[in-house]
Parts: sequence; C-alpha cells; structure tokens
Amino acid sequence: MSKKALITGITGQDGSYLAEILLEHGYEVHGIVRWASIDKFDRIETIVDKIRLHQADLLDQNSIMNILNEVQPDEVYNLAAQSFVPTSWKQPIYTGEVNAIGVTRILEAIRLTNKKIKFYQASSSEMFGNTPESPQNEETRFQPCSPYAVSKVYAHYITINYRDRYDMFCVSGILFNHESPRRGEEFVTRKISLAVARIKAGLQKSLKLGNLDARRDWGFAGDYMHAVYVMMQQEKPDTFVIATGVSHSVEDFCKAAFDYVDLDWGKYVEVDPALIRPAEVNHLVGDYSKAKRMLGWQPNVSFEQLVEMMVKSDLERVKKRK
Repeated sequence: MSKKALITGITGQDGSYLAEILLEHGYEVHGIVRWASIDKFDRIETIVDKIRLHQADLLDQNSIMNILNEVQPDEVYNLAAQSFVPTSWKQPIYTGEVNAIGVTRILEAIRLTNKKIKFYQASSSEMFGNTPESPQNEETRFQPCSPYAVSKVYAHYITINYRDRYDMFCVSGILFNHESPRRGEEFVTRKISLAVARIKAGLQKSLKLGNLDARRDWGFAGDYMHAVYVMMQQEKPDTFVIATGVSHSVEDFCKAAFDYVDLDWGKYVEVDPALIRPAEVNHLVGDYSKAKRMLGWQPNVSFEQLVEMMVKSDLERVKKRK
C-alpha cells in the first residue's frame, strides 16, 4: 500500500516541487487549499489530476483535524505560511497567527488524532537574522529581524517541543533562500528575472530595487525539496540546515541575469530607498555539512544555472504574453 502525504501550501513553489517528488516515489498525495484562496493552481496544473485537494485553513484547527481523520496521512509537510518579509511588517498579527500559532494547531491536531504521523516544518534562514556567526549551522543562535522571522522561530521551537515532549516524529528543515521559475513575482529574484525578460522585450524601461549589497545563499527549490523528502525518511527526527554554502549579493544576481541577455545591468537598475527593509538582514550563508553527512544530500544546481533557468523561463513567459 502506498504512503499518504498531506501538504499544506501545495499550490506554492515548494509545495509543487515536493508534490512531484512524492508522486515519483509512489505516494498518494493530498494538498490543503484555503476556502477563500485566490492562489492560482498554475504551479500544479501538470499534476492536478494526480493529487487530491482539500479545503482547510491554518487558522481553523477543526478543519485540520477533519482532514487528518479523513485522509489519515503517514506524513504531513507544512509549507504554508505568510512568507513575504515586507508583508510581515504590515500584517504582523496575521503573520504570527499563520506562521506560529498555525503550526501549533497542526501539531496539536496530529497529537490528538494520531501521534505516529510524521511532521515536517519549513523553518527559515531568516531566523538567524544578523547573527555574527558565519556560516550559520544548526547550532547558530537565532537573532530574528522581522515579524516573519520571529514567527518562524516560534514555529521552529514548538516543533522541537512536540518532538521532545510527546515523542512525535517532528522534523525541522532550516532552508536558506531557494528559488526557481515558480517563485512568486513579489520576491526579489523573480522580480529581477521577470524585469530582465520584459526589458529585453521592450516592455519595461527600468528595475527598481532596495539594498543591492544584501547577500543571500541562493539554491534551487527542486534540490531543497528533495532534501526535505530525505529528512522524512530517516529513522529519527532531527533538524537540518539546507543551503549551498555560497553567498551572492542582490547586485550579483542582477549582473548574472542581465548578462544572460547581453545587457548592462547598471543601465537599468535603480535603487529605491522605499524598498529597503526595516532592520535589513545583510548576510546569510549556510553550512549544510550535517545534511551532507547524515542525509547524503548536496545541491546540484549552481547559482549561475539557477539564474539562467529563471531568466530563460521568464523570457518564454513574456514572449507568450506579448
């Protein structure tokens, strides 16, 4: 009998890649979508006939328990979140309700229905904030610099608490920035790749960005979701940092993206002070040696390949729209 997996956030970038990976491994895949969701299903359109979608909300514990009782999954992957850092400053209470208390609702629902269900929590490198330690690993102290990061720290620790207190299989993956052609257009990497495609096509004249010096450890979302799958196949639950070990600045990303279409990024990029975050996190780079040692995992897609993949995809999108 095939395993059953339940994914929150299945319509997002990570959820779509993870669903594909689980299907490849013979899982029966179920996903949660919100009742009032305005999410588009374009990321899962190629597999939508192979999965089952259910309506629920992380703000409503009863709806979560009902689905757990109905589906009876072997594994639950929580990828749902208010995941945009700037929005967390505008909606801090909602961000906390979804990202922090929402995780507690899932964990409590699992505890009350079936403690044998394996649980994965999507933690974030943003939890490290402006820690002086570099690179960051599983033992690095958190110094969150935004409501989003604070909510993720709560979720991270409540996951560990349920693991220890109730002997539940609760895994936390501290994933550094991971991108793909499926990334939301509000995120800086996709904002850049789409702008490059539009500028190349003559549909846009310039690109406004915030802090060009901010450095991130960018990897490919498909690689990272494979790591998530492997984490859940271990005998014992644990916490793992997933990263590439290499950081690049926003300026580096711009240069690589514009270079791909033979344009000088400096002629098109403008710094807009209004786009600079309050309490900006300046430098994040991860140490994934534990994941490499215990999971046998390492990234396959390089930074240059990732940028090329995203720009190429957006060039095709713009061409179709045009």
